[in-house]
Amino acid sequence: MNIPRGIRNNNPGNIRHGENWRGLAREQTDPAFCVFTSPVYGIRAMGKILINYQRLYGLKTVREIVSRWAPPSENDTDAYVAHAAEALGVQPDDELCVSDHLEALLRVIILHENGRNPYSDDALAQGADLARA
Repeated sequence: MNIPRGIRNNNPGNIRHGENWRGLAREQTDPAFCVFTSPVYGIRAMGKILINYQRLYGLKTVREIVSRWAPPSENDTDAYVAHAAEALGVQPDDELCVSDHLEALLRVIILHENGRNPYSDDALAQGADLARA
């Protein structure tokens, strides 16, 4: 079975190199994407980014958040936005508090980025709690 890159790297959001994230593996074996020591640290990094999208950049809607996470230059952003909005039970342009919807956002991004989500609700909650701290 072919394991998606994000899952192999414990980086289910496919976060590119650039930040000195907590939980980065000592040896970074992927030239483009971060490799974390465990999925919880990859999930935490995703959560930190999403929270900062709202806190630092004022992004308040699924469309704004997903468009920054997965820009049209690299993704079918419209399909990604529709998938995320449906999963969260909101319209693409409804305002939301990222922290209140963090686990659901993490879940849908992981699914969209990897084609599946192998992580338990506990792992998502643990990563989200670390991101909020």
